[in-house]
Parts: sequence; C-alpha cells; structure tokens
Amino acid sequence: MQNYYKTQTEKYEFVSGQHGGYYRHDFIDHAYLYNLYFPPEAVFTTLKDQIHDIVLNYPIAQDALAGLIGDVIHQPAERIVVGNGAAELIKIISGHISNKLIVPVPSFNEYANAAPADRVFEFPLEFPSFQLDVDKFAAEAIRIKADVAVVVTPNNPTSMLVPKSDLISLAQKLAKHDCMLIIDESFLDFVHDPDQTTLENELERYPNIAILKSMSKAYGICGIRIGYMLTANLAFAESVREGVHIWNINGFAEEFLRILPDYRQEFVESCKQVRIDRDNLYKKLCAIPGMTVYKPDANFIFCRLPDHAQSGPELTRRLFIEHNMYIKHCQDKTLPDSSRYVRIASRTETENCKLVEALVDIIDLKKVEVS
Repeated sequence: MQNYYKTQTEKYEFVSGQHGGYYRHDFIDHAYLYNLYFPPEAVFTTLKDQIHDIVLNYPIAQDALAGLIGDVIHQPAERIVVGNGAAELIKIISGHISNKLIVPVPSFNEYANAAPADRVFEFPLEFPSFQLDVDKFAAEAIRIKADVAVVVTPNNPTSMLVPKSDLISLAQKLAKHDCMLIIDESFLDFVHDPDQTTLENELERYPNIAILKSMSKAYGICGIRIGYMLTANLAFAESVREGVHIWNINGFAEEFLRILPDYRQEFVESCKQVRIDRDNLYKKLCAIPGMTVYKPDANFIFCRLPDHAQSGPELTRRLFIEHNMYIKHCQDKTLPDSSRYVRIASRTETENCKLVEALVDIIDLKKVEVS
C-alpha cells in the first residue's frame, strides 16, 4: 500500500480527510456507524462461492432489484426505488426533484449538501434539547413553500428518535400544502421496538410520505452500497426512479439481497446486541463528570464535552494520536457551540470500555480537579 504518512500525526491528518477505506489504516473506528454483528459468516461464504458469476455477468436492473427489496421488507415492488446507497437517492431528491427543501439541523449533511444553495432551508432544532418541534417545523415549511421536507429519525448526529405520532401529524399538515415528507429511517433498526416505530405500514394512508433507508448501517454492508426509497406515491417514486442508472447496483449487492431473507433472525439478534453495547456505553459516558450525554436511540451517542475539556476537534485529534481511536467531532454541523460536541459510534463492549478509558485520560479529570 502507498505510504501516505510517516507519523501518527500525519496518519491523523490523512485519515481525517478521507470518507472511508478506514480498515486499511489500522485504528479503532468509533466514527462510522456500522452494525458489527451482521452479516454472519455464511453470507460471505455464499458471496465467495458465487464470485465468478457475480464478477463476469451484468447484474439485474431496477424493477427486479425492487422486487428483491420487497421480499425483505414485505412491500410491493412498484413502491420501491433502489439506490447505490441512500446517498444516490438523496442526490436525486435534493439536487434534481425538490424546488425548495427544508431539513432540521444538525442532521446528516448530505441532504443540504446535495441541494443547490438557494433551494435548501435549514431549520434549527430546539436547543439545547435538540428535539424537533413538528408544529414549528411544519409552519416554517409552509411559510417558505417547501415541496420537500426531510426528517432523519433517529437523527444523525443526535441519535434521537422523533415519535411516530409527531411524524404522522407532520405529514398531515404538509399534505395540505403539496409537500412530500422524506423520513430517513436508516438507523431505525436500533431502536427498542422498530416494528412498531417504522412508518412503512402507514404509507397507504399518507401518500405524501416517502421512507428513505440506507441498508449499509443496519446490515453492516457499507462496502456493498444499498439504499432504497419506499412510498405509496407512485408518481413520486417514478420521478426518483428516472434519475437512477439502469445498472446502478452491482452483482454483490444483488446476491446479498437474494439471500438476505434467509438471515432475518440473525439480523434481529444482531440489532439486539448492538442495543446492549450501546446502552452500556451510554451509562459509562454518563459517569464522566461534566459530560452531557444525550440518551441514544441509534447505534451512536451524541455528547457535549465538559466545559473544562478540550474542544471536539482537539479531543478527536488527541484520541487518535495518543490512543489510535477515531471519533467524529461536530464542528462541521450546524448547531450552537458546535466545537463542544462529539458523536461516538458504539462498537463491542471491550472496545467501548477502552474508548471511555482513553477519553478520561485525555480529558485528564484528576489534573483538572487538582487545579
């Protein structure tokens, strides 16, 4: 491999400018948001056994792919658009379909980044709770004449769920003003009762709702790149479908979707383990004096650093250089005092314990108490 760096400091400067490929650089990744317990090894065995056919042949196209997703989520194929990750579909919706998009912030930056600057409006979440006031959000969407509103639930980076009843109320308010509500459920499998929380089964009653989901996070397949949009609004589905290429998904993704229904129970169990590890990490982080830790619903935790601690960027830098661990600081997010916030992805119990120990070491609580 090309030698991009000679020291740990140079390694940090290089890695912090990348958007993936972290596994090549030998550090503990608490930044990206993986399910570490899925897929099971049998899935990899199947992919290896099929590798010649996968590599040598064209994959199937959009209509057949939608059928495979439909088999996984028990929805009709005509409601589904499959993307090369959710990012492809976000680019189409934000960049090409929406005339005026509104999104609460802080949130996943790509919704705003993919839209022309004059066609996106950022709505600040309540501070410091970071809760979404759906009545205020709806009023603002209506005031600016938005035709697309986005809600990520659980939100990234706050890891907070927006109640289902709030989202239904929001959809009803927006429907009267011809505004589509995009609900990003990419992290919903990590909430405590996902089947009762998703809006997938409400779509018939609310045709102005479209659910967007990155399968990369929940299914632990970031390198395969699969996302989908689900809506009962077939005209909206078709407008998004027109923006994807005929072979936008490769053969590895196709084969994964074909065998995924066979591993439903393993997936459910993997998400349970993620919740256990996350909840234990939450308790440990809460024990750090001065740390404000927001109760998580996803597989990551949003924190405000103690006032006496370093800034988020400096803490992130020192954690990497001194302990070879990487977290995500939130200085590039739209929120007050953004340099004080970090997002920490939960990994295994052992790795999470070591991370907390390293954080305490860097914050240097004993030294602060003495001074």
